Amino acid sequence: MRIGLAQINTIVGDLAGNSRRILDAYRSLVSDGAEIVLFPELVVCGYPPRDLLFKRRFITDVEQTTREIAAQIGDVPAVIGYTEANPTAHGRTAFNAAAFCHRGIIIASARKCLLPTYDVFDEARYFEPGLHPTIVEFGGLRIGLTICEDIWAQQQVLTRQLYGLDPVKWLAGEKIDLLLNLSASPWYNTKNNVRLTFVSDAAKACACLTVYCNSIGGNDELLFDGRSVACAADGSTIAGLAAFREDLRVVEVGKNISAAPSLHLTYAQPELADIYDALVLGVRDYAHKSGFKKALLGLSGGIDSALVATIAAEALGAGNVMGVSLPSVISSQHSKDDARLLAQNLGIAYHTLSIADTVAAAEHTLQPLFAGRPRDAAEENIQARARGLLLMALSNKFGSLLLTTGNKSELAVGYCTLYGDMCGGLAVISDVFKMQVYALSRWINENAERKLGRPGRLIPRNTIDKVPSAELRPNQTDQDSLPPYAVLDAILKGYIEDGLGRRDLIAAGFDAVVVHDVARKVDLNEYKRKQAAPGLKITPLAFGVGRRIPIVQKYVS
Repeated sequence: MRIGLAQINTIVGDLAGNSRRILDAYRSLVSDGAEIVLFPELVVCGYPPRDLLFKRRFITDVEQTTREIAAQIGDVPAVIGYTEANPTAHGRTAFNAAAFCHRGIIIASARKCLLPTYDVFDEARYFEPGLHPTIVEFGGLRIGLTICEDIWAQQQVLTRQLYGLDPVKWLAGEKIDLLLNLSASPWYNTKNNVRLTFVSDAAKACACLTVYCNSIGGNDELLFDGRSVACAADGSTIAGLAAFREDLRVVEVGKNISAAPSLHLTYAQPELADIYDALVLGVRDYAHKSGFKKALLGLSGGIDSALVATIAAEALGAGNVMGVSLPSVISSQHSKDDARLLAQNLGIAYHTLSIADTVAAAEHTLQPLFAGRPRDAAEENIQARARGLLLMALSNKFGSLLLTTGNKSELAVGYCTLYGDMCGGLAVISDVFKMQVYALSRWINENAERKLGRPGRLIPRNTIDKVPSAELRPNQTDQDSLPPYAVLDAILKGYIEDGLGRRDLIAAGFDAVVVHDVARKVDLNEYKRKQAAPGLKITPLAFGVGRRIPIVQKYVS
C-alpha cells in the first residue's frame, strides 16, 4: 500500500485557507501515487482552536467546510481532522474527530477517546470523548482510526496511568490490518524520542503497520515539529518526515519493500539544530500568521539580543529586521560596537537612538518627589522603560513586530523590567535558559563557518565571551545579584520544570542560601510573567499557558 502523509502548516480559524492547503496536498499526493491520504488532527480548523469552539457558529462552519472538502475527494480516500457536532443534548457540544472521506462524502467519523487535560492541553473543556476507536473497512483492510492522545495510554511508557480506556489495546483485540493516527502534538526538546516510542509500541501491540501524521507550524506559543512517522508491525521505523518543515510524502509498504528506513535529513537532527529550527519557525509563523512582515528589536551588544536578532533574520529575511541600539550615558563602548558589528554580520538595518535626554527628562520630572532618597532600581529602570517607549513607538510607526529578548533564566527570577525590556509582541527566547543561549550562539557561529568554509562568525566573539550585564548602573554585572548562570539554570530547572522543592534542591547539593534566594525570586515575580509577551515553548514546562501558578500565594516547599 502507498500511504500519503500530508504534514501541512495550517492557521487556526482560517477555514478557507486551510481547505485550500488540504486539497492542494491531497491532489499532490494522489498524483504521486498515494492510495490513501492522512492529515493531522483538527487540520480543518487548526490546532488548538481553544475558545473559538464556544463561538456560536464555529463548529457548524468547520463541519460545513469539511463536507465541502469531502465533496472533492475522489477514489483515493482522505482521513481529515475536524470538529464534529455532538448530536445529543448531553455532554460537550463537539467531538474532536477524523472524517474518512471517499468519493465525495464522509463515510465514517472517528471520535477521539482520550482528551488530555494537562500542560498546555484543556480538551475536556471543549470536547466530548468517544467511547472507543473507530474501525473502517476499505480495500480489504480493517483500518483503525485514532487521534493523537489515543495512542498515549500505554502503561509501559507512562509513569502513571491517566485513563481508564486504552484505545490501542482495544484495537489490538479487533485484529486490525492498519492503524492510522492523526496528531497535533506540540514539540518540546527531546519529545520526539518519547513520541516515537508510543507509535512503535502501538504498532507492536496491534501487530500492524502504524502511520502517524503530525501537525507542523507555530500557533501562538506552541510549536509543532511534524516528524510524521510510519512503523512496521515489529515496531521498526519505516519512514520519518521532516522536522519543522512542511512535507508531503508517500510511504510505500509491503512485503517487497526494503527494511532500510527512509528518514528526512532533519528527522533525527542534533538537539541544538532542533531548538534553532523551532525558534525560527515560531518567529516566522507568529509574525506572518499575525499579519507582520517586519520585526524590530533593541540591540544591546549582549548575547540575548544577538541570538534573537540572528533568529529573526533567518525567519523573516535580513531585509525585514531592524536592530536599534539605545545607549544611555553609562553604556559601554564595546556594547555599542558589538551591536553594530552584529547588525553588519547579519545584514539587518541598524540605527542608534540615544536615550540620555529621555532619561534625564524623566529624572528631572521626578526629582521633586525623589528628593532626599538614594538612587536605586527606580532610576535604573527608567533607562529600560525609555528604551521600551522608543521601541514601541517604532513598532507603531512602521508596523513592525517588536521582539523581546529576555531569556528564561532572567524571566524566572524577575531580572527584567515591566514596561521596559519586557515590551513587545513576542518573547522569542523566554523558554531558553541562559546557558542554552550561549550554546546556541556558539552553534550558530560554528554552523555559519561550516557553510562559508572559512571563519565567518555571525555573533561577535566579544558578545559571547564578555561578562553579561544589564548596564543599568556603572560596572554592573548579572552576577552582582544572581549566582553563576550554570548554577542558576540547574536550580531553576529543578524548581520550575521538575517540581522540586527547596528542601529537594538543598538535598541534591545546592547551597541552601542560594536555593532560598532563587526560589523566593521565582515566587515573587509571578506577576511580571503574567504580563509578559507570549513566548515560544521549547521545554516540557514553559512560562505561559501550560503553567498556572497563582500570583498571590504563600506556599513554601
